[in-house]
Amino acid sequence: MRTVIAGGHGQIALRLERLLAGRGEEVAGLIRNPEHAEDLRAAGAEPVVCDLESASVEEVASHLEGADAVVFAAGAGPGSGTARKETVDRAAAVLLADAAERAGVRRYLIVSSMGADAGLAEPPAGTDPVFALYLRAKGAADDAVRARDTLDWTVLRPGRLTNEPGTGRVRLAEKTGRDEVTRDDVAAALGALLHAPGTAGLTLELIGGDTAVEEAVAAVARG
Repeated sequence: MRTVIAGGHGQIALRLERLLAGRGEEVAGLIRNPEHAEDLRAAGAEPVVCDLESASVEEVASHLEGADAVVFAAGAGPGSGTARKETVDRAAAVLLADAAERAGVRRYLIVSSMGADAGLAEPPAGTDPVFALYLRAKGAADDAVRARDTLDWTVLRPGRLTNEPGTGRVRLAEKTGRDEVTRDDVAAALGALLHAPGTAGLTLELIGGDTAVEEAVAAVARG
């Protein structure tokens, strides 16, 4: 199986690359900074320089040729300002979906955020305005992906991310309630979802829990 990950130098992406490469699968990561290439190679991934804020659909599609799945794990990141919430968190996710359609890659996983649906509504008083824009961008990206019947999409919405060592045990459901989850466990969940076609068409929240990752994914898979 060959998977291409957008945002290939992100913290979750690097963990997922190591996981997939360790299974003997092919994995490539789209990065905009060539200086990050060696980090991807160290994780067992093929680095592909492609700036999703300036690339065309055709250019991105050319990097997806021969892939079995794509994962959108890119993000503007804290301190990136308001404009990049639109250009990365929303527009880049839509661009990747357009490119996947062009390249004939049906499986599409998007790493979203808990509360993204709420971001499309008027935020509660006192909400940080940049965070409100982030949630709005993620919610709009999710909706744009979920509207496509040409993609076998799964939307994953983790809780608050931590860098604690993964436990391999999570709670995965349409609604979980708010809590923390390690980046290790998010990567493990993505790795399991890639091989679970019965999760296509689902929007799932993920937090730390008591169920082994593979069992949690199997429990929500359809069919």
